[in-house]
Amino acid sequence: MIVSLNWLSDLLGRDLAADDVAERLAMLGAPVEGREELRPQLDGVVVGLVERAEKHPNADRLTLCQVNNGREVVEVVCGAPVVKPGAKYPYAPEGTVLPGGLRLEARKIRGVVSHGMLCSARELELGTEHEGIMEIRTDAPPGTRLLDAFPLEDTRLELEVTANRPDLLCHKGVARELSVVYGVPVKLPAIPNAPRGDGGAPRRVKQTGAVGGVDVSIEDVEGCPRYMAAVIRGVQIGPSPTWLEARLRAIGARPINNVVDATNYVLYELNQPLHAFDLATVRGNKIVVRRAAPGEQMTTLDGETRELTPEMTMICDGEGPTAIGGVMGGATSEVSEGTTDVLLECAYFDPPRIRQTRQALKMTTEASYRFERGTDYEAMPDALRRAVQLIRAVAGGAEPEPPIDVYPKPFKARTVVLRPERVAHVLGMPVTREEIERILVGLGFPVAPKGAKLHVQVPGWRPDVTREIDLIEEVARVRGYDTFPTELLPFRTSVVPDDPIEPLRAAIRRVMTGMGLHEARSLSLTGAGGEGAWRVLNPLSAEDAYLRADLLAGLVRSAERNWAVRERDIRLFETGRVFHDVGEARPREMQRLAGVISGERMPPHWTAQGKSPDYDVWDVKAMFEEAVRVAGPEGVVVEADGGWELVDGDGARHGWAGALAADRPPWAAQLYGFEVEVEVRDRPHPLHQPLPTTPPVERDIALVLPEGVSAVAVEEVMGEAGGALLVATRVFDEYRGDEMVGRSVAWRLVFRAPDRTLRDREADEALDAVLTALKERLGVERRQA
Repeated sequence: MIVSLNWLSDLLGRDLAADDVAERLAMLGAPVEGREELRPQLDGVVVGLVERAEKHPNADRLTLCQVNNGREVVEVVCGAPVVKPGAKYPYAPEGTVLPGGLRLEARKIRGVVSHGMLCSARELELGTEHEGIMEIRTDAPPGTRLLDAFPLEDTRLELEVTANRPDLLCHKGVARELSVVYGVPVKLPAIPNAPRGDGGAPRRVKQTGAVGGVDVSIEDVEGCPRYMAAVIRGVQIGPSPTWLEARLRAIGARPINNVVDATNYVLYELNQPLHAFDLATVRGNKIVVRRAAPGEQMTTLDGETRELTPEMTMICDGEGPTAIGGVMGGATSEVSEGTTDVLLECAYFDPPRIRQTRQALKMTTEASYRFERGTDYEAMPDALRRAVQLIRAVAGGAEPEPPIDVYPKPFKARTVVLRPERVAHVLGMPVTREEIERILVGLGFPVAPKGAKLHVQVPGWRPDVTREIDLIEEVARVRGYDTFPTELLPFRTSVVPDDPIEPLRAAIRRVMTGMGLHEARSLSLTGAGGEGAWRVLNPLSAEDAYLRADLLAGLVRSAERNWAVRERDIRLFETGRVFHDVGEARPREMQRLAGVISGERMPPHWTAQGKSPDYDVWDVKAMFEEAVRVAGPEGVVVEADGGWELVDGDGARHGWAGALAADRPPWAAQLYGFEVEVEVRDRPHPLHQPLPTTPPVERDIALVLPEGVSAVAVEEVMGEAGGALLVATRVFDEYRGDEMVGRSVAWRLVFRAPDRTLRDREADEALDAVLTALKERLGVERRQA
């Protein structure tokens, strides 16, 4: 949503600073995403009065003008087709630098020196019109700075508005939010030259009524619960006054003509889309709101022929459709230069119906954007009255009779009961009853105290407020989340147990971060299919066509993005769901844990000349085993597929670790990764063991392992043969050579007696028992020097 800072200032009756407004809106839940200062380069442009205009003596298409610039009358050559004597235009004298960097100088054009220039809207970056110069209607004398004569300097703010806050899609809604924090009321700006008197209060009818000789009825009450219409006769179509055009241009809208501009003004001011029909084109003097007939067609304002369906709400005259309700008007009934009488529509359309219609027709308009989110059905009479006054002010005409209000089933205002003590309980801080009432009333919620409770009526512009907690949120955001205490207050623990997966996830995070990994989050959608991949029925794009079948693919992409910005050291993990197509109505979901590592094992330090060894395959194996211990199902880690697998007793695979293929630049290290299924199950708790009180005896041995004998198998035999005295075994070296059959692996064995100092003889006897068992059971012998 784009808003004008000047417009907000007029609504609040005070000058606003853009920085302060942006900060307050962010705290209120509507952060400013963008900011643009408008028209800072018009300092030299003044109001010029054309006293005389005549054809150029040497050119048929040029006009020679005598322009009063406030100090003198100068001669200006103008290429516009129409220049009216007595009219005022923006005049840029010699030396002025126009937006875009053009510096004006006196120039001879077809034999006549032109002193300055009469400017078009496009040349001033006030619009796109370039054929004619920009006529301005003002009482300011010639020579007045253009920026003083009109509020052209402005700041454009682009707000992030969530789908549940349609009230913030207009200036009044944004001003209403600010009014509470600034402590000032919201008041609509006065309309210049507004006429006195009107047609009177709207006449409400249930199903059918008439206004200006036109019968108005609703047949599709579900699609259009309320429809209002007013007739204005004797309008004169033309350009809008400068103040109205400037207001629309300030928010990026293009002026069209005075009647259409008036409806757009009310749209952006009050969030009420309106549509003006040329009354002369309403056939049969009827307006009927109904569903479209099968196979019906109509041509919309954009010149496109639309195929209609019975699910669409149509505005029809006596012969057929003339507008798609809540989306766009028809080409046959639009206001044109020859229009003299206008039928002005103000309606409320069912939001889901408008959303379905807009999607079916593949079109989005400012009206549909608001109707599908919900407009204020209660404020329709005020919006229609505002639009009628504005049209009469800028286009003339009269309203001979009151508007018609067809309202078959009036909505009943929603009332929500609020307990003040509940506000304090939820927010964790005391909030007085008076402050609660002040905040809610300031936001437009009528409050009626009834005993210890507050009965709060929800206004029509807040369809998102349905429960007591919604009202508490309103109090919280206006009070200011930054005012809440940061210390933890006393609370009562819940009797509802946590989901068992949550403590397991917390344990995973502790262990993974303890190993130096950072948690990542990747999308559940991917473009890679493959066996078992679940295809999405309505993907946003080809890159999001499948649900992910593993986590490693997303982490590999994250590593490649890090490499793209020359980040060599990568340590990432992720826990999340994966999805497999198992031939059923829904995919099978599984919780998994995955991680990737690449680059230096330790941060660089000067003691190692700033270089640390890179991760290798043994690092990822250790991380994989730790992940299995913390989160994996029961099973054993075995070597397979160029890496390691976690397999259960039936041989089913539940995890894998090893080197990964990736789009790796030459300077990057090898990428390793692991992925394992996460299972909630009882796990053995570590037992407390007191620190030893006796010294150990250590023995280093080098063993020759034949092909096919693993270090794990060797350590199992060591543990069984070494008995209670062997308390630890550690591998510290491996050697392979052409002269050797198999490989040499060196171990350090630690012996200790818990109740006495172990003698060397006892340790040697235990070592001999280990060596004997290794030779007999595995064919492993001690390496000879």
